[in-house]
Amino acid sequence: MIPRELIGTAQVPGGEELRLYRHDRDFMIVLDRNELMSSRLSGSEIALAEQSLARIEGAMRPAVLIGGYGMGFTLRAALAKLPKDAHVTVAELVPEIIEWARGPMQDLAAGCLDDTRVRLVMTDVADVIRANGLNVGGTGYDAILLDVDNGPDGLVRAANNQLYSTRGLRAARSALRPGGVLAIWSAAKDPNFTVRLKHVGFDVEEIEVRARSNGKGAKHVIWFARD
Repeated sequence: MIPRELIGTAQVPGGEELRLYRHDRDFMIVLDRNELMSSRLSGSEIALAEQSLARIEGAMRPAVLIGGYGMGFTLRAALAKLPKDAHVTVAELVPEIIEWARGPMQDLAAGCLDDTRVRLVMTDVADVIRANGLNVGGTGYDAILLDVDNGPDGLVRAANNQLYSTRGLRAARSALRPGGVLAIWSAAKDPNFTVRLKHVGFDVEEIEVRARSNGKGAKHVIWFARD
């Protein structure tokens, strides 16, 4: 039996420690006892990108914001669907996540961070959203894809709660171009969050997707919120 090998740790600013494990050819990023992501489970992260982009089909020179990078499944799926003139901003708060992508997981990353359409910013995605609100002169996004926690609560760091608050959701709405979509990944349903999205003024779709790319595994949830 091949043991699980710890190959890296990272301190989340204002949060807890992340641990990167390798087991044979698979990688896992763990927070305390929670497996936040695994290279074996990519289906719902891919769906986050593909189903979001399907909802903005026809957008001219689409601009997409992804927070955070994770293992890059959402980014790679988005790049596979986006045109050559698209712009993708990836907001990642933890430097080691990118170091792992360029180091032990470089085969998995497949050069996605070096795509000419990609701009990597090492900061809180909430700051990027606020900076690009149309009400403060930003250019806005056709799609904002959020996968920074296991759901709409600050599991990784308490400050992430601002993303899912009424104020944070209003900021995201202001940062969307007309017809844009805010998509949020979750490991489980959260009826209260659905109500909050609607209270802010979004038209909400709640979709269940399987964890594995072969259509198997646990059911995860994605909210697609539009004006």
